[in-house]
Amino acid sequence: MSEELLKQHRDAIDAIDTQILHLLNSRASHAREIGEIKGGGIIYRPEREAQVLRRIQQLNPGPLPNESVARLFREVMSECLALEKPLSIAYLGPEGTFTQLAAIKHFGHAARTVACASVDEAFRLVESRTLDYVVAPVENSTEGAVGRTLDLMVSSPLRICGEVVLRIHHHLLRKQDGMNGITRVYAHAQALAQCHEWLNKNLPAQVERVSVASNAEAARLAGEDANAAAIAGQAAAERYGLVKLAENIEDEPNNTTRFLVLGNQQVGMTGLDKTSIVVAAPNRPGAVHQLLAPVADNGVSMTKFESRPSRAGLWDYVFFIDMEGHHDDANVATALAGLSERTSFVKVLGSYPQAVL
Repeated sequence: MSEELLKQHRDAIDAIDTQILHLLNSRASHAREIGEIKGGGIIYRPEREAQVLRRIQQLNPGPLPNESVARLFREVMSECLALEKPLSIAYLGPEGTFTQLAAIKHFGHAARTVACASVDEAFRLVESRTLDYVVAPVENSTEGAVGRTLDLMVSSPLRICGEVVLRIHHHLLRKQDGMNGITRVYAHAQALAQCHEWLNKNLPAQVERVSVASNAEAARLAGEDANAAAIAGQAAAERYGLVKLAENIEDEPNNTTRFLVLGNQQVGMTGLDKTSIVVAAPNRPGAVHQLLAPVADNGVSMTKFESRPSRAGLWDYVFFIDMEGHHDDANVATALAGLSERTSFVKVLGSYPQAVL
């Protein structure tokens, strides 16, 4: 009886797979037609993709969770876009970084991810249109803002066109099994800070902590040094063939990093958007309060406020602000106009869909 029931279910799955295959190719045909109608215009539309994913999640009856459904449809859209032209995505390399994982999460596996030696190089390659988009970390829930990304956005002509939120799990990796003989641990500075307490508790005080450009670079170095370990993620462990000595060693259990997607385009409204800006305020009492009055007066909700040295003068600062809404929304547009009247420097870094988890 059980074999007959199994056969019924397997036959049903085979029939459904046939339907899925037909529908996937039908969808791809429509996507290719749309590409031909555009006639070589912009291929990737973040607002349209966000609307599709949110609609699918709203329609989802289960048992697949919304996050899984979004991931599957993201891959479908990625393959359909690749029929027109595979997107090229710059990120801080080498292979196996969390930034590469964020790029794949956002663009799917059909996109071509290109490792860069620095965030600066990644920005330059997209500014010159050698590559299509750059994905860069902007803030971590434990360690705060990523200063270099913020600094680059002040002067870069690139515009934010998306965001990615990625849960970060750090592992202690080594070329061989066992903790004995470890004399140094390689990791990005933020990873070392995010795992500070775990390292204090589980490794001898004399073990050197060495900051490097990325966790994937840490994994590469550990793969060449029998006395070294690295803090990195699963992808880096697989890429460099390392043994996982300890899992999820981050001190904060909800350790999450937010990444920005930047390109050479503006993004339309979706109804669930963010706008990011950078402004300057004079160095005098009450200046920031007066500067932000138009935001409050127009009922715009701020989700982030971050200060950075402006580099224009000693003790001068610029302020990075994220707010809910699109710059074309009436209340946001009025708030931005009010900000422009109160300061000599306001730059809209981009309006973009809020992350689809």
